[in-house]
Amino acid sequence: MDESKLNQLKHFVEQCKSDPSILSDPSISFFREYLESLGAKVPPSAYKNEDTKAKSYVVESDDDMEDLGGGQANIEEEDEDEIIESDIELEGETVEPDNDPPQKMGDPNVEVTEENRDSSQLAKVKAMEAISDGKLEEAIENLTEAILLNPTSAIMYGTRASVYIKMKKPNAAIRDANAALEINPDSAKGYKSRGIARALLGQWEEAAKDLHVASNIDYDEEINAVLKKVEPNVHKIEEHRRKYDRLRKEREEKKVERERQLSPC
Repeated sequence: MDESKLNQLKHFVEQCKSDPSILSDPSISFFREYLESLGAKVPPSAYKNEDTKAKSYVVESDDDMEDLGGGQANIEEEDEDEIIESDIELEGETVEPDNDPPQKMGDPNVEVTEENRDSSQLAKVKAMEAISDGKLEEAIENLTEAILLNPTSAIMYGTRASVYIKMKKPNAAIRDANAALEINPDSAKGYKSRGIARALLGQWEEAAKDLHVASNIDYDEEINAVLKKVEPNVHKIEEHRRKYDRLRKEREEKKVERERQLSPC
């Protein structure tokens, strides 16, 4: 760093010491957060002009390279071909993926007799009673029995998927939801269960797609409630993607222009 820039930086630091509220300027929030990442204690006045705290520790565009203003320091320019994406603040409950061995699935080629269908329904009734009593493991056992007796029922798979969701086992729920959709591509319960399970895994965009399909097939309030939690995250992800697509496009255009100007006529 040359001497003039070093003097600017010293002057800026002195200003911050005498008036920490300077750091509340959103345009230099990255500098304040850099100080915090080093373990520095920043006074409350450094946040007075911000409603929310953005997570970003990198220079995101060429505009951020400009002077910080009022004799403040320049930030050294990074490699112009490198754009490091900032984090996205997302909300909503997520869980660690369940890595249990795959659950038992029915044989789709088995011949299902009327007796098997009746026995499958009885097993489902027992499962529903177990769910009401909060006995989820017992419910899974009964639903597995129902599925083995009648592996052609999308409802059985969808119901077991919903129990796996209650147990916070989204991967197991997705396997059952996929099985339900293979049997019945219009299974609202299959799309709903898969959508909720994907939301638990933080797969927000995939979750939204499934939940919208489920809602179009058979709307219910639970789907709507989950969508209200999922869609804000989807919008943030889409905005984030558009922002960095734009930055990369601008960077590429500038690179092409520099190469054009440097190339011999």
